[in-house]
Amino acid sequence: MKTDRLLGITMYLLNRETVPSRELAEKFEVSIRTIARDMEALSLAGIPIASVAGAGGGYRIMDSFRLGRPVSTAEDYRYVIAALKTLCSAYENKSLDTTLEKLLAVQRGEHSDQRVFVDFSVVKEGERTPAYTMLLEQAITEERVVAFAYSDAQGTVTQREAEPLALNYRWYAWYLLAYCLTKQDYRIFKLNRMDELAVTGRGFTHRHGDIPALLERQWARDDREWLQVRLLCKAEARAAVLEYFRARIVAEHPDGSFECKFYAIENERWWFSLLMGLGGQVRVLEPPELAARVQETAKNILRNYDIQLS
Repeated sequence: MKTDRLLGITMYLLNRETVPSRELAEKFEVSIRTIARDMEALSLAGIPIASVAGAGGGYRIMDSFRLGRPVSTAEDYRYVIAALKTLCSAYENKSLDTTLEKLLAVQRGEHSDQRVFVDFSVVKEGERTPAYTMLLEQAITEERVVAFAYSDAQGTVTQREAEPLALNYRWYAWYLLAYCLTKQDYRIFKLNRMDELAVTGRGFTHRHGDIPALLERQWARDDREWLQVRLLCKAEARAAVLEYFRARIVAEHPDGSFECKFYAIENERWWFSLLMGLGGQVRVLEPPELAARVQETAKNILRNYDIQLS
């Protein structure tokens, strides 16, 4: 409906600076001409829409404008509550719990209509992670330097000092975006590889600008080595391979076996552990160095149980 679209456009513009008309057209799935008519309609309704010409131009709402009354519906509250419950399942924070309780109180009985439930509690990391997230949140708020020991994927431990900027939950793990004073550059650290974390008494000495943009830029700079893995799998391995590796099937065989491909970070342990856990249900076809690594690991396991190889 047009009214819903106009409200959506208003909220979209309120949360941003200047938005190009093409971006609005793609977001709301209408033509650029329709967006122009919508802007006229919003202006007639008393919303101060400004048109910015030239490169980087588009539409914006004047800074002086504020919504005069709540516009959230019961459905909006249900989605916000569901999102907060999801965050609470992975992140222990008393302030977050209080926020959730406030919204539940506002909604009273209406949130019982929730139909989408997401629970990340089963993938919580080690015992130290909740304590570390609290310490880091404190350091981020107070702009205090932190010190810690960090273990990379190869197990090499280095001492680091950093200015913590943001916590990021991604790929079922917590990460820290920080300016590493040791390396004099921005880095992303995995929390479960951090040890001896301490908040120092020293404040930040650098200006960091747009933190969300810095975070995405760091993920885009990911320079880890990736492998393209090709497996020959028995039929009974299908569900596990597709679920855990998000593999793409490239060939099917009459006996139910199949070949698949997936990409994995070379030095990460979790996918290799899963691969070994599938045992004789899968066979590595490519790359040959991964097949050799699987064989050597299997031999070492047997030797650990004093099983002689013929």
